[in-house]
Amino acid sequence: MRHALPALTLVAAAIAQAGPLAYVPNEGSGTLSVIDTATDAVLYELPAGAKPRGTVISPDGRRAYVSDQPGNRLVVIDLAARRLAGEIPLGESPEGLGQSPDGRWVVAAVEEANEVVFVDTRTQARSFAVKVKGKNPEHAVFSPDGRWVLVSAEEGGAVDVIDVDRRAQVAQIPVGTRPRGIGFSPDGRRAFVAAEMSSEIYVIDTQSFTVRDKLMAGPKSNGISVHPDGRRVFISNGGDASVSVLDVERMALVATIPVGQRPWNMALTPDGRKLYVACGRSGAVSVIDTETLQRVADVAVGKLPWGVVVR
Repeated sequence: MRHALPALTLVAAAIAQAGPLAYVPNEGSGTLSVIDTATDAVLYELPAGAKPRGTVISPDGRRAYVSDQPGNRLVVIDLAARRLAGEIPLGESPEGLGQSPDGRWVVAAVEEANEVVFVDTRTQARSFAVKVKGKNPEHAVFSPDGRWVLVSAEEGGAVDVIDVDRRAQVAQIPVGTRPRGIGFSPDGRRAFVAAEMSSEIYVIDTQSFTVRDKLMAGPKSNGISVHPDGRRVFISNGGDASVSVLDVERMALVATIPVGQRPWNMALTPDGRKLYVACGRSGAVSVIDTETLQRVADVAVGKLPWGVVVR
């Protein structure tokens, strides 16, 4: 006699059969939308705090960590059970999150304290914080080797560099006005930074922590996503509802792709074939085919999507 599978087993099986999943924090509706990247359909939505913003997914895919900006906390979500599993205090107004390559550390840029908080995922607790020189830090991103965390601050006009082992800021790199998104080349030797108010892209040499190139981007460039092959960088332009494509070898913009209104933070699928762009004012995620450089779908999500993470 065959027995029915428990509901949780069916959920796990369904997730296992799906493509990589795109997780979208919706700061206006307090939810996390989960998209199957194989079909570009929303599978379900989860409660994620009052105003979810930065999001990372544990390497095993079991947990989501989401910054809840007015709650001053990191919300922990059990993805299999689809429920809140805990919370970790961060400080006033947390924004972007980063995750170390080994999954041990989740870092949060905390605006009002001008610091980056390190959470140890082994203990599910705050471990330490590093003060940065920039004011109102928004993004904190690990280098591919986990040695550095680069931090962009809205009022900083620079990128702060944290040495993870030393637990201290060790450098500051001047860039354009209001730096936002940060992305590393696959080998970690370069970092790309979008400066929103000056509409520029800066290329940082991570060996010397100096600017090696800069160029004009689209209006109010803010988000950065680096293709896995390192040859192209995608830049969201909040000022004209588009995504620009940077050819890294030529150091030139080679395409501009229309997307939804107020594009913000983005993420690529692991194979680099699709780019998911959170479009805040459209309440949707625009999907770009990175081979044809065409928008192929707009996926309705919650209100004011802030970003995307794919795993």
